[in-house]
Amino acid sequence: MGDRLRSVRKRRGMTQQGLARESGVSVSLIRKLEQGERNDARLETVRRLAATLRVPTSRLVVDVAEEGASAAVLDTWAPVRAALTAPSGDAVALDEPPTAEGVRAALAAAVPLFSGDRFAELRVVLPALLRDSAVLAGLDPEGRALRVRLLQLTGWLLTQTRQFEAAEWCLGAALDGSADRLQGASTVNTQCWLLLRQGRLGEARALATHWADETEPRLSRAAPDELAAWGWLLLRLSAAAVRDNRPDEAEDALRLSHAAAVALGREFAPDGDFLRAFGPVTVTLKRTENAMVMDRPDVVLKLAARIPAGGLRPTSNNRNRHLLDVANAYTMTRRYAEAVETLAGVRDAAPQWLPNQRYARDILGRVVARRRTLTESMRSLADTVGLPV
Repeated sequence: MGDRLRSVRKRRGMTQQGLARESGVSVSLIRKLEQGERNDARLETVRRLAATLRVPTSRLVVDVAEEGASAAVLDTWAPVRAALTAPSGDAVALDEPPTAEGVRAALAAAVPLFSGDRFAELRVVLPALLRDSAVLAGLDPEGRALRVRLLQLTGWLLTQTRQFEAAEWCLGAALDGSADRLQGASTVNTQCWLLLRQGRLGEARALATHWADETEPRLSRAAPDELAAWGWLLLRLSAAAVRDNRPDEAEDALRLSHAAAVALGREFAPDGDFLRAFGPVTVTLKRTENAMVMDRPDVVLKLAARIPAGGLRPTSNNRNRHLLDVANAYTMTRRYAEAVETLAGVRDAAPQWLPNQRYARDILGRVVARRRTLTESMRSLADTVGLPV
């Protein structure tokens, strides 16, 4: 990365000090990157450098990944990952094999655990459910459909907890087993999110573009689930483009996604699937996210004020992620009390989700660094998100 950064900076006729001044990135970090003392940086940092140098983010570095799961997290989830690839024969009980009715009921009972970010309970129920579904997948079409649905949810969960390698395997298996285009698009939606979290911006853009083109419906006659699938793929394309310093492309994708949302006219979850919930509020949430990526806290707060409090229930998939952007915008505008209050609200809504969010740790870290003394709420949140002492 250092060689690429130095080359582009020199081509632009900028000094390290000039780049630091215009990008807001410290000159010491720029120097360390160019001298090879640091081999990587956060995606947010690289995007700022790329925007200042007027190049795509991917021109500076190919992969700028989020931090993967810690060793403690990997150990905790090891039984789930083992169950993913266990031979199907291992899932057969000693006295009776699993049944489609039993797995269907168990999966239905597990869905609220996924949507509610109840990770501790999922760690308990998932190994047996994954093994049983593997047996059924080889027996009949319904068994295969149940297996694909479970793999979609598990791939989303593994992405959420930053177990990226296992998530990639899981989502690839779900896509291979998809029965139709819309089921495949649902899996690809999560695959794009996984690529974004790994910093693989070019791959995310290409995948979202291909599938958006493949699933584009005629708005005048499209079914709601088609509009939701197409709209989400466009949102993923927009997210990849804005992070790759392609704002016009990001805005075009958002505009098309908004058209799909307008055609729907409401928030809609195909078959009650929280992962595919889409509509006008979802598009506004993602427009707010794009504004935060582009360092526009004023736009973030302006858009956030228009979103109805009851527009979406608090989920890690939608509103909670949006609230982290709001907290970050408050931090950037020195409204630290409001930032902490927002983070505390997210913790109350999703106590098992927040500790897995590196973004939340970064936000709180900036608040703590700018305060001479910490409130009890700040200290408690620091413990929740694992802020280093």
